[in-house]
Amino acid sequence: MSGEVVLFTLAMAALATAGSLPVALWVAWLLARKRWPGKIFVETLVAIPLVLPPVATGFALLLLFGRHGWLGAILQNTLGLDIVFTWRAVVMAMAVMSFPLVVRTARIGFENVDPQLEDAARSLGAGPGKVFWQITLPLARRAVLAGGILGFARALGEFGATVVFAGNIAERTTTIPLAIYGDIIVGDDSAALQFIAVSLLLALGAVALGEHLARPVPGARVV
Repeated sequence: MSGEVVLFTLAMAALATAGSLPVALWVAWLLARKRWPGKIFVETLVAIPLVLPPVATGFALLLLFGRHGWLGAILQNTLGLDIVFTWRAVVMAMAVMSFPLVVRTARIGFENVDPQLEDAARSLGAGPGKVFWQITLPLARRAVLAGGILGFARALGEFGATVVFAGNIAERTTTIPLAIYGDIIVGDDSAALQFIAVSLLLALGAVALGEHLARPVPGARVV
């Protein structure tokens, strides 16, 4: 088993989670607090990666960000930036596949915040940003942390979209799930089982912590 693959997977999952978290929180807050035309469309769009086969999501990313794709051509022509079959593709595939889980978990946290507390802060002259950072986010912080951790765990296990969009290139895009698949294909069961054991330990730890944080704390309040 290669320790480099494990470290690479952890780093890519961390980047994917950190990069998608601000957008996920914004979307979760909009869905939890606002009513606006097209909301059902956004809810559906966010949920699509949960129900669409991951390989289909990966193929869609490939069409968008390939050198001849709409976004890929722009990035290539303006910045000289390649996405497909690089570590960037790994991060993007992980972020897209974990995004719905982060949004759903954070949304529950925001919905559980008493709107009267936010209204009271506004009546005292607090602006929208201050209300969010000092009232809404602190009260929903456990759900937000849980969403981030569960999203990180989902990113660690991502396979389908990654193998299509980033490929399985040794020392460039190989993550733990891709290494497991590669070892099984060549018949190296021992190496595959080692990667599976590491993956299981990481997943169990992340899910247990996420579930713990997702539970409301009786009597919790903003300090």
